[in-house]
Amino acid sequence: MKLHDLAPPKGSAHPKRRVGRGTGGKGGKTAGRGTKGQKARTQIPAGFEGGQQPILARAPKLRGFTNPFRVSYTPVNVEAIDALELDEVGLDELVAHGLARKGDLVKVLARGSISRAVRVSAHGFSKAAKDAIEAAGGSTDVVAPPFGNGRPPARGNQHTNR
Repeated sequence: MKLHDLAPPKGSAHPKRRVGRGTGGKGGKTAGRGTKGQKARTQIPAGFEGGQQPILARAPKLRGFTNPFRVSYTPVNVEAIDALELDEVGLDELVAHGLARKGDLVKVLARGSISRAVRVSAHGFSKAAKDAIEAAGGSTDVVAPPFGNGRPPARGNQHTNR
């Protein structure tokens, strides 16, 4: 016996009834759908809820947009720099002590106080943080961002080299 010899038992397979092919014979006119009503008619659109406002129309829509050129900084406060007890704090030191991640843009903010002279290098400083560091005898050095022109490339289109 081979695959092409297989067949269902005699009398078990019936051909599908073809309805809606004229009034002669069974399944003409209404084609087994009864009379009138939604189920007697053609296809109902996907998402149709019987005239009730569909869930897609009821759900709130997202507003606004995402700015692809947004520059986000990792904040580091003056009190955290003071706690490091280093004379010179740069991006590498901040990464090494877990205050920033490699490749992050770092901005120094003025929360807390600083009690000694420290040379700080970062991508940005708030005015109050810069004043606090310089008042303690330290200095600030602004590092250029890795993408050069002050704006990162649009997300999703180009790859960043960070």
